[in-house]
Amino acid sequence: MGLIKNRSEIELMRESCSIVAQVLKHITGFIEPGVTTEKLDKVIEDFIISKGGIPAFKGYGGSRKVKPYPASACISVNEEVVHGIPGEKVLNEGDIVSIDVGVKKNGYFGDSAKTYKVGKVSQKKETLMKVTEESLFLGIGQAVDGNELNDIASAIQSHCEGHGFGVVRALVGHGIGKNLHEEPAVPNYFVPNNRFRLRQGMVIAIEPMINYGTYEVKTLKDGWTIVTADGEPSAHFEHTILITDTKPEILTL
Repeated sequence: MGLIKNRSEIELMRESCSIVAQVLKHITGFIEPGVTTEKLDKVIEDFIISKGGIPAFKGYGGSRKVKPYPASACISVNEEVVHGIPGEKVLNEGDIVSIDVGVKKNGYFGDSAKTYKVGKVSQKKETLMKVTEESLFLGIGQAVDGNELNDIASAIQSHCEGHGFGVVRALVGHGIGKNLHEEPAVPNYFVPNNRFRLRQGMVIAIEPMINYGTYEVKTLKDGWTIVTADGEPSAHFEHTILITDTKPEILTL
């Protein structure tokens, strides 16, 4: 699919992105101590289907070594950075939980993520969440026609590293449209010689994944769940963004 979306494609993406935004608001009322991540996933799946959407992550990917993703949402707790598989894990007071949701409707995708508090959390986690979300909006502010991807990356990286946090290198944002993941890759860190320029009509998912400690991560034996290498907590925020001739439009707001 082309990098530039036409008006009709953008309107179809608005629908899928709207469902994503609604489900991330809807799930807020279910996040509390004692709930399992499996329960949250069921709520998310039911909501998406009730709106005429298809959970984009369920059955995604896979290889000879790794089974396709088995759930409708990626639910990652504390040191889990992304791609946490919902199951019997119970949320406890003081946890933070990142929920990443993708929706397909009418052949087009929307994608967004948010990190939530479970009850009262430590100041350490509060600060990590705050800085990560701030960095997302700083990056979005650079997502304008004519700017480079590195303008987004530098805004995110400088803000987060300025607070002593690690900006994950192994995972990046992405283009989105008829496919969940399209070109271009959208790093959250400066990449020398990356001169890719944004153009009106492009749609990208910006998603800083920020660790309290080192930026290094590792993958668990399930082949999906990615955790911080040092066991410190991680936060994740994401929006799907339309590049316009003026300011960026957040489709998943």
